[in-house]
Amino acid sequence: MKASHFLLAIACTISLVGCASTKQTDSVSNLEKAQETLGSLYQNYSIKDSHLLHENYPFDEQYEVTYLASIEQTNIPNQFSYLWPYSGTFSAVNALFEATHDKKYLRLLDKRVLPGLEEYFDTQRTPNAYSSYIQTAPASDRFYDDNVWLGIDFTDIYQITGEQKYLDKAQLIWKFIESGTDNLLGGGIYWCEQKKESKNTCSNAPGSVLAFKLFKATNDSVYFKQGKDLYEWTQKNLQDSTDYLYFDNIRLDGKIGKAKFAYNSGQMMQSAALLYQLTQNPIYLKEAQNVAKECYNYFFTDFTTTTGENFKILKQGDIWFTAVMLRGFIELYHIDKNKTYINAFNKSLNHAWNNARDNKGLFNTDLSGKNKDNKKWLLTQAAIVEMYARLAAIQ
Repeated sequence: MKASHFLLAIACTISLVGCASTKQTDSVSNLEKAQETLGSLYQNYSIKDSHLLHENYPFDEQYEVTYLASIEQTNIPNQFSYLWPYSGTFSAVNALFEATHDKKYLRLLDKRVLPGLEEYFDTQRTPNAYSSYIQTAPASDRFYDDNVWLGIDFTDIYQITGEQKYLDKAQLIWKFIESGTDNLLGGGIYWCEQKKESKNTCSNAPGSVLAFKLFKATNDSVYFKQGKDLYEWTQKNLQDSTDYLYFDNIRLDGKIGKAKFAYNSGQMMQSAALLYQLTQNPIYLKEAQNVAKECYNYFFTDFTTTTGENFKILKQGDIWFTAVMLRGFIELYHIDKNKTYINAFNKSLNHAWNNARDNKGLFNTDLSGKNKDNKKWLLTQAAIVEMYARLAAIQ
């Protein structure tokens, strides 16, 4: 079956294709919102007779390939999304499968998402791993964090299905992650294989999360030790002692890149929560709760609607970073059952449904609805699907 025909069959099966809903948020569940947004994603980013997707909507034929290792790639029109935005669809469909256990989402993964993902898989360099752009193009950079996110998704889908092929992929990815470590700065994972200039929270924090998930999947204590070492290294080198949040990176000369992004602190929150689950040491629960409190203070802001309702809304920023932060809040919620932060996400996303979507069913990055984007990024839409699906799973 051609990819386009398969997509149509899948879309019809799960009732996704169609115009954006005109229903108000109160009458649409988070699960319905996730499903409908996934439909809008495939409707607007799909490429005929291909599993791959465009990076932006509307698509620009002159959009050039960037941040790749090969000079030959310069000035080549970018027909397809990079690995990172494409991988967001893996997380989105995974989250829907976890929320529903409906095998139509597993079929979507196996027949559409993962075949597309394999077009980024690089077997020319060892250890094998996923490149930032498709394998038929000149060689591109390989990012450790890009691969970590995939490893987490493969481990998650293995835990749900028990299918060995998913765990095999996760462990293969882990071999690549291990190759990105050395003793400089006392340990830690680099950001990019071709640019070993810094060790970043975005590779080390999810690296610890992946290691703990692999430990839970295999009961191999080596993974637990590696996860704990990464957690402690990141905490020592990149945590801001004034507010528990995490800086972005440390260069090999010791200089700290002090930007604070939601996904970095969110992954350390999740790692601490996983450590508590695995050890029952209350220190880790307290560390997760400290990060959660400060994430709430830093990444949310007071907001008043046009009807006078007041609540904390997510600040405008990278929506996928926010979705990854939500993973940390949910991991913590499963332990302490404090729904304050989950309720805040629900409030933001309920408001966004009515105020931050366009007539294609695609979301702007400003969830308040005040600012509009000329282009809609694929990863933003995938992250919205993931968040609605994850919230649906805990309601």
